[in-house]
Amino acid sequence: MAASAIPEFTGDHGTTTQEYAYSRLRNAIIVGAFAPGTALTIRGLAQELNLSPTPIREAVRRLSSENAIQVLGNRRLKVPDMSLGRFEELVHLRISLETHAAERAFPYISTVIIEKMRALDDQMDVALAAGDLDALTRINQAFHKDLYGLNPHQAVMPMIESLWLQLGPFQRQVIKTIKVSAMIDRHKEMLAAMEARDVTALCSALESDIRDGSIRLGRAILRNQAGETVA
Repeated sequence: MAASAIPEFTGDHGTTTQEYAYSRLRNAIIVGAFAPGTALTIRGLAQELNLSPTPIREAVRRLSSENAIQVLGNRRLKVPDMSLGRFEELVHLRISLETHAAERAFPYISTVIIEKMRALDDQMDVALAAGDLDALTRINQAFHKDLYGLNPHQAVMPMIESLWLQLGPFQRQVIKTIKVSAMIDRHKEMLAAMEARDVTALCSALESDIRDGSIRLGRAILRNQAGETVA
């Protein structure tokens, strides 16, 4: 594991070393700091975060329950590999759950939230221009969470965030490869649909956002990797 594998994180670390360890490791996984298949150890993670092994074990236990880290035999840990079948399942679950969340949040959309989300989209443009992929991922997720969280009765965010965690390591590989300059900005389409109070257009733009950012190139990468493995 590289010395700089775990990025700094300015979000909420909680009030205990256990929460700090969990927040740092969770962020590292969700932004793709570890590639799929990366081997980890409790000792290595503890040294990286300058902590004792105890909070790391608790963080790993929680991340394992979220399917973000595999606990293998002989105390070995691993970031799960990505296969084409697993990738297809996770992405299609994203589409189902996130379009549901957007539709349920739709009645609560206001001009204030649209402007807040527009500011986040502007921040994403800045992060993209700077090549800051960690910030790009975090701001993108904040954009989506602000929308889905409008529904005061929502119960779907833990499931959505689990999918983000499971896709994060592979998603970074996709982002590194994709020609973002050629992509349509689906967030701006989502904002336009929100302003027009058009729920069908919002869900369509959201689905396109997920498909453009994941499916086509992700499939190609995984098929290529599978071909290399067979060869």
